[in-house]
Amino acid sequence: MNNYPKISVIIPVYNTEKYLSKCLESVINQTLKDIEIIVINDGSTDSSQNIIDLYTSKDDRIISIIKKNGGLSDARNMGIDNSNGNYLAFIDSDDYIDEYMLENMYNLSQKHQSEIVLCDLVKVNEKGEEFRDLPQSPQLADKIILKDDFTIFGEMSCFACNKIFKKSLFNKHRFKKGIHFEDIELIPKLVLDSTVISKINQPFYKYFERQDSITKSHTKRGLDMFLAVNEVSNYFKNSVYNNSKTDLKRFQIFQGYYSYLAYVAYVKDKSLKKNMLFALSEFLFSNSINKKEIINYKRFNNNYLMSLPNKKKIFYLLAQIDINILNII
Repeated sequence: MNNYPKISVIIPVYNTEKYLSKCLESVINQTLKDIEIIVINDGSTDSSQNIIDLYTSKDDRIISIIKKNGGLSDARNMGIDNSNGNYLAFIDSDDYIDEYMLENMYNLSQKHQSEIVLCDLVKVNEKGEEFRDLPQSPQLADKIILKDDFTIFGEMSCFACNKIFKKSLFNKHRFKKGIHFEDIELIPKLVLDSTVISKINQPFYKYFERQDSITKSHTKRGLDMFLAVNEVSNYFKNSVYNNSKTDLKRFQIFQGYYSYLAYVAYVKDKSLKKNMLFALSEFLFSNSINKKEIINYKRFNNNYLMSLPNKKKIFYLLAQIDINILNII
């Protein structure tokens, strides 16, 4: 085991020449040196490979893989298949990380013998300015024994990028190809296969939000949310935590209602939006989720709806009106 790197950092790349150097710099300058860096060029048509080649020539920890475009899941899976680390980390190539992130997370994994370690995220803009914190269950201890406290399952953001995972968790799992919410489909399953999760309340992961990602119209691919949530719900039934049905329902409400509606908000086609609201009705009915449970949903021990900015509160309340008009619930 000691001959293997402590962490394999997997970085899928697709046409991110503008941001790639900053990402790679943040990884090669980690205070934890015993890492391998697997960079997968997923069919980029810009100069991303030239940048990768430059860094490969400077740092022998970098492994460069070039493949035909197959999407994020396919690229990550190739990284997993070629990894040697005891833990895996997934970094998006337009994001970057704090220099202490991997060392702190790895040390915590060893201290608590945890299969997953997560940290907070912070959103950054084109200028590198931090503008929105994304905390991850700050009310919980840094060591979470899941059989004693399963709260995190019902409120955790299902990002792959702000976590490290024991590689053995992937013995029977890969990211699902061809769907839009691959993280939501997989990460909760890895939690269900774990016994201890550790967390650091520090925004080590710098999550870049492009302006064009905010303004572009969303599509019917948002319906993949229900595929992802239903896959997790089915996996939950056969897990050792299948008695924690309250936390499963909290997961379904957070992802299948609030996160889904946040996506639907950017659907411009009125007919499609109506159809997507009908799909939401079927999801709520099939999982026996009612309006009271939605409104009373708590995250981080606080009422989630009331904790949101006024603009978002109004959005969700108007969505309830739209649903009522459609005689959905």
